[in-house]
Amino acid sequence: MRQMLWGALFSLLPAFAGAQHPGLFSMESRQDGRAWEAVGRLELGGRAFCTGSLITQKIVMTAAHCLYDTDGNILAPEDIQFLAGWRNGRAAAYRRVRRAVAHPDYDFNAQPSSERVYSDIALIELQHPIRNTTIIPFATGQRPKVGERLGVVSYAHNRSEAPSMQDTCEVMSAQRTVLVMSCSVDFGSSGSPVFAFGPSGAKIVSVVSSKAKSGDQPVSLGAPLDTQIDEILALMEHGAGFPEGSVFRPVRAAPDARKDTGAKFVRPQSDPTDLLKP
Repeated sequence: MRQMLWGALFSLLPAFAGAQHPGLFSMESRQDGRAWEAVGRLELGGRAFCTGSLITQKIVMTAAHCLYDTDGNILAPEDIQFLAGWRNGRAAAYRRVRRAVAHPDYDFNAQPSSERVYSDIALIELQHPIRNTTIIPFATGQRPKVGERLGVVSYAHNRSEAPSMQDTCEVMSAQRTVLVMSCSVDFGSSGSPVFAFGPSGAKIVSVVSSKAKSGDQPVSLGAPLDTQIDEILALMEHGAGFPEGSVFRPVRAAPDARKDTGAKFVRPQSDPTDLLKP
């Protein structure tokens, strides 16, 4: 299967000094990944995947662009499957999807910008909750500060069969609508949870939207979590994602419109430095 991710490849200026990409730890054994089984692989139409994480027993958070095919059509719920704790051909839980709703301000066809990153969040309601003592949903936390230590659990094209953990990255720049982080991401990492660590444990403080470059250094971009989750949940309470949800209803692409799909990195046409402007 070709696994791809839709995002934006920027050359961010000015370059940030200091933070480098440390190696990733592959959690190939269940023991290694026991605390992270609420992170899973999202299968998208059988041709692509992203990463998602449980924030309740029935709600998965991911990037909004993961819900779209390359033609800008929202995938139908039956085209999406959540594989919690996927590793080496097996998942700790398999779930089909009841509905998926992107943030109302997200525009798949918009030019890359910090505002687009900020709204690149979606919630997926599973058909049945995951009630398992080893799969514990993660709490979400407040936006991290510059220099704060972070961690990312993700799948990617060259490590698609087991999650990888990087717990030594940090916030390099914190704008109003975007975080620039030293965390390592690649194709398939879209939607990955970004964790901050504190006395009460790991909390999700961002969702990976895309990868970028600061000078020659790879970086990742994500949104600080403010009101986006509450806004999407409010839409769900009013029927978004169902036929009565009007413009938020998932629409299946015509059979002849689907291609070798999934999202992929593209170069923006606009000035790449726009991303860091307030």
